[in-house]
Amino acid sequence: MAITAALVKELRERTGSGMMECKKALVESNGDIDVAIETMRKAGLAKADKKSDRVAAEGVIAIETSADGKNAVMLEVNSETDFVAKADDFINFVAQVGKVVLDKSPADVDAMMALPFDGGESIDTARQALIAKIGENIQIRRFSMMSVEDGVIGSYRHGDRIGSMVTISGGDMTLAKDIAMHVAASRPQAISGADLPSDLLDKERDIVATQARDSGKPEAIIEKMVEGRMKKFVNEISLLGQSFVKDPDVTVEKLVANAGATVSEFAFFEVGEGIEKKEDNFAEEVMAQARGN
Repeated sequence: MAITAALVKELRERTGSGMMECKKALVESNGDIDVAIETMRKAGLAKADKKSDRVAAEGVIAIETSADGKNAVMLEVNSETDFVAKADDFINFVAQVGKVVLDKSPADVDAMMALPFDGGESIDTARQALIAKIGENIQIRRFSMMSVEDGVIGSYRHGDRIGSMVTISGGDMTLAKDIAMHVAASRPQAISGADLPSDLLDKERDIVATQARDSGKPEAIIEKMVEGRMKKFVNEISLLGQSFVKDPDVTVEKLVANAGATVSEFAFFEVGEGIEKKEDNFAEEVMAQARGN
């Protein structure tokens, strides 16, 4: 069967692959475009698997909210470069994944990967196909879901790299969004001091106690110094104890109390948080190549 330019064009449009790759697949499939697509997908998935170990520390934070505002999901999807994170294919993939997660409420990332994606294939299969097309490792790293019955979910995104969600009861959407913005700016570790891990508090108490004793002051004074510093530490890292970012004279605790509200939960994501990035040294690469030559 003759491989026409129109046939190559159609295959390119359906796969997003290069002209020569499409022509080769069509020749091998004797012009059967469906067979060519299947062959290309198999080859692409094999290539994608090889890319799966490469560090993906760029990407986006996306937030999807249901029409009634009672359910929301925030997810982090990573790529290797910021350039790919801005590509339409990547952005559309992230948006579609968010809608699926919002609709199906999977228990974890593994369960999410098995969910059907656009056209019936799994999210993981679609992810691998996108890796093959774009040429970079892509990972759906994590997601957080929130649901309310009588409360309100507020969310905030700072660009594409930082996102936060908050659920409150007894307040309105304006308050919920303000607190979500505060979370993104101040990054609290817990709602209140009572929610902070005991090992974190014990470690900090040991540090401030050692510093206080080094001052040479009497033990009674040292105890007061330790309690004062611990109170300040707890307030600095707990949401309710922090000064509200839009009005530093008011704590978040006072802000929500004045509105007759309570904070139920919050979540904060930053792209690449905690991922060890590979530091490339271009000058060293050039010198290595020069020595090799």
